[in-house]
Amino acid sequence: MRVGIFFGGSSREREISFAGGRTVYDNLDKALFDAVPIFIDSDNELIELDWKYIYKGTIRDFYPPVAFHPTSEFPYQIYLESLGKTDRQQKDQIIEAVGKRIQHQDLKSLIDIAFLALHGSSGEDGSIQGLLDYLNIPYTGSGILPSAIGMNKAIQKKFMNLAGFGATAYFTITRSEWEQGISVYDKVKQEIGFPCVIRPANQGSSIGVSILQADDEHALNEAVKKAFFCKEIDLKAWRHLQIGEKHQFIQRLTDIRDQLGLPVVAGERIVYHPQELLALLDATTDDTILLRAYDGECELLVEEFIEGKEFSCIVIQHKAGVPIALPPTEIVKGKELFDYRSKYLAGLSRKITPIQLPDEEIHRIRMECERLFRLFEFNVYARIDGFYKNDGTIILNDPNTTSGMLPSSFFFHQAAEIGLNPSQFLTYILYTSLSERIRRGFKVYHTERIREQLLKDMDTSSQSDKQKIRVAVLLGGYSSERHISVESGRNIYEKLSSSDKYEPIPVFVMGDDKQYSLWQIPINILLKDNADDIRDKILQFKKHSVIESVKKECIEITGTFATQGYRFEPRQLSFTDLAQEVQAVFIALHGRPGEDGTIQRELDKVGLPYNGSTPDSSEKTINKYVTNQLLKRNGMLITEQTVVSKSDWIKNQTLFFEEISKRHHFPLIVKPVDDGCSSAVKKINNTGELQAFTALIFRDHDELDATHAHTLKLKPKEEFPRKQEYLVEDLIQANGAIHFLEITGGLLTHMDERGQITYELFEPSETLTTNDVLSLEEKFLAGEGLNITPARFSKDAKEYENIMEQVKRDLEKAARTLQVTGYCRIDAFVRIFPDGRAETIVIEINSLPGMTPATCIFHQAALHKYKPYDFIDKILTFSFNKKVSKANSANV
Repeated sequence: MRVGIFFGGSSREREISFAGGRTVYDNLDKALFDAVPIFIDSDNELIELDWKYIYKGTIRDFYPPVAFHPTSEFPYQIYLESLGKTDRQQKDQIIEAVGKRIQHQDLKSLIDIAFLALHGSSGEDGSIQGLLDYLNIPYTGSGILPSAIGMNKAIQKKFMNLAGFGATAYFTITRSEWEQGISVYDKVKQEIGFPCVIRPANQGSSIGVSILQADDEHALNEAVKKAFFCKEIDLKAWRHLQIGEKHQFIQRLTDIRDQLGLPVVAGERIVYHPQELLALLDATTDDTILLRAYDGECELLVEEFIEGKEFSCIVIQHKAGVPIALPPTEIVKGKELFDYRSKYLAGLSRKITPIQLPDEEIHRIRMECERLFRLFEFNVYARIDGFYKNDGTIILNDPNTTSGMLPSSFFFHQAAEIGLNPSQFLTYILYTSLSERIRRGFKVYHTERIREQLLKDMDTSSQSDKQKIRVAVLLGGYSSERHISVESGRNIYEKLSSSDKYEPIPVFVMGDDKQYSLWQIPINILLKDNADDIRDKILQFKKHSVIESVKKECIEITGTFATQGYRFEPRQLSFTDLAQEVQAVFIALHGRPGEDGTIQRELDKVGLPYNGSTPDSSEKTINKYVTNQLLKRNGMLITEQTVVSKSDWIKNQTLFFEEISKRHHFPLIVKPVDDGCSSAVKKINNTGELQAFTALIFRDHDELDATHAHTLKLKPKEEFPRKQEYLVEDLIQANGAIHFLEITGGLLTHMDERGQITYELFEPSETLTTNDVLSLEEKFLAGEGLNITPARFSKDAKEYENIMEQVKRDLEKAARTLQVTGYCRIDAFVRIFPDGRAETIVIEINSLPGMTPATCIFHQAALHKYKPYDFIDKILTFSFNKKVSKANSANV
């Protein structure tokens, strides 16, 4: 069956749609479905996307292509809107650079069913559903009317209050009413009170939302502007900013998720490009300027703040349209908003399934969610959010007809509780969507034929007994990047499980620097939100009666779509046990114990092949000081480094800081010697910041000092490890170069016929950051990072090739010097001089680089014609060949 995956779109949630579409593309059962990626751009044009672009970190990484970007002083990454008005010929060229334009009338010959992974306007509001109905193409999820209702929060409130769904105080304000001078503050005081919530009426659940805890008229007016996507800029403050600070300000201001995006309207002028906006702010002589998003909001919703347990519940449909609510998930957080960052970056929120309440109350929540599903006549599935108040009142406040589809989203998370892995759940969604279209009389004969063929294919696939290679995927650990390790491990699991060659087994690693243990875990635990949730679920494992009850309700569904005889219990493994269970290991750990050689030595003892470098090489590369000093001894450029210790700091703090100031000058870089590439890496501008960093990294307890955290501008729940030493480095600068950029370059190793190792260097990516150093989000969160692959070394093709070859030689020399094998990612800076000479200054070597869906090593591999699965397969194949070569050498 040909499944068209519709993703991207023109809404403010396009990046999460893009990442969700990629998840669907990767997880569709390859034995049953042919995936057709249909990217929708900002003009709502349909493009059959070339596969290599699916694995870009953000839409801006490839669309519009860099060749079409206007000349700019700063390397802004932009959406299509920033090109302004394009003519037909230019638009054709832009589309042809990334894929093939699809005319609406051609869709029916290209796909059998549409899988809708779109969010927001034109995706969840009934628009695309209406088009597909018109074209007689079945699609997943709800139809036109329930989709339209699911998108408009004001209409939802009205209908839900009338139907008795825990009525809450609210009112709406249109943009025209606000512009005519109505006082939102007075209306809040009279009708709602504080605290209250202000949100756009037609955006995603975490877009443009503010919670106002206190009676503050100024804060409320700012929240109203935020919800209408307007902002008044203080130009007196703007004029005091340095040029770099201005660029960062513009990047934040043009963020489509909770800031204005582009284009913006200033008076009667429409501004399309970030550089144009910067020039406008510089040229304006007034003290303030009001900017409005061109694609703004027409209505906002003001509602009372609800105190209570927050939850989210996926409701699915059984035969004859009967809804079944899956176990609702509790979202555990402080009073802060469950915002975009908390929702999509692992480790920033806790999700507990089912919600922590008595069984009868959980079933009450499920019944209310099912009742709302029926009220709005949702189809196939929906995600319904709500609150359980202290007095037992259930408030449902945000039904969504399209759920987020990242690996740990509620969508997959709750399905896993009844035994469906992502691939199986997607099959269920497609099958049920066909059944629902038939039930509602949609092209019954044609749709029945499609459904019957799917059933036949499912039966054939289930009878296949091809022997697969069992691979343990190690994930988690106890480093500050353990949550990212879970994301990496899940991605490896998904890629391998959709293949006909491998059978992945998820194995969680937990413990501390004194001892650790291995646990084989079921899919429902694998899909918990973060490493700490997984650890807690293992340690406190017990069957929950509500989940057991829901399993019974879903037994017909799981009997058709789930693996029979599936185990729901975690079990501890020794390395000897592991060798009896699997034939290979993929280490998806970051930091210790995965990247330091410890795990590798244990695997060598039991004869299991594994990805990555040898124990001796890993032991060197995890230590940034040892790595760089070895490179220096071999003639490579590095920055000046000093390792400083906690014992010296305790002994004499004054002398400690004096010694640093003798060897290094502000600004400087500080980082752990042996932790992840983004963990606690900070640019330090003064003594106060250095003292704060030192106090935090050398602290004796886990809790962070709030004053020091504020000084370093740490984000909420940002991981900050405790160490006995840290690394001080000179800030790497241009030093007279005409072009200076930060890069990250991946590589893959192979074994030739003679058993010699060869290195395949990928084209490096150029890494851009909104702050001083790359954050965890920019490296790993879908839609967050700014990477350009390949790096923009030069606009001249011949000069570009010359510089690229110089950089590749340097990176290969670094890898060979450290005896890296399998694969790795090397972070570096590059200076380019007028005579075409390039200097590569290596920062660090990651022997087990992040393998999250958004990481740029997949973009680089795609330029070498490796799909992510192909890349992973090459890594594993090398590990098998390395084991054979080692055995042959031992026998000589």
